[in-house]
Amino acid sequence: MVHSRRGFESMVGYLADYERVIEIGIGRRTDLARALAERGVSVTATDVYDRDVPVEVQFVRDDVVDPDSSIYADADAVYARNLPPELHRPALAVARDADADLLFTTLGGDQPTIPVERKPIRTGTLYIARARRK
Repeated sequence: MVHSRRGFESMVGYLADYERVIEIGIGRRTDLARALAERGVSVTATDVYDRDVPVEVQFVRDDVVDPDSSIYADADAVYARNLPPELHRPALAVARDADADLLFTTLGGDQPTIPVERKPIRTGTLYIARARRK
């Protein structure tokens, strides 16, 4: 999938306001995590499979459906790209447990299954679930 630079910057812009973020399901798309790390954001990426990530990004194998809460404990935000509907509630639970916001995009016409704010970005819509109490 090719992202326009402008849309990509928009998602980076929202996430760059946080000090420490966790990406759920990084897969092989490491460009967003790298861009955030280059802007001084502490980034940890997770996936159910071992993945290669940029040196400035920490990787931890984890499943958001059965998470290790210590991975997310110090996060200010949890984010995901193309998050499928069946993972919206587990991702929100992880974010709430960590007192972190959840930011995500979905695939195509998938709608969020949790209450969110909608922010238009060039590549679609960024959904934000405010879970932080800080």
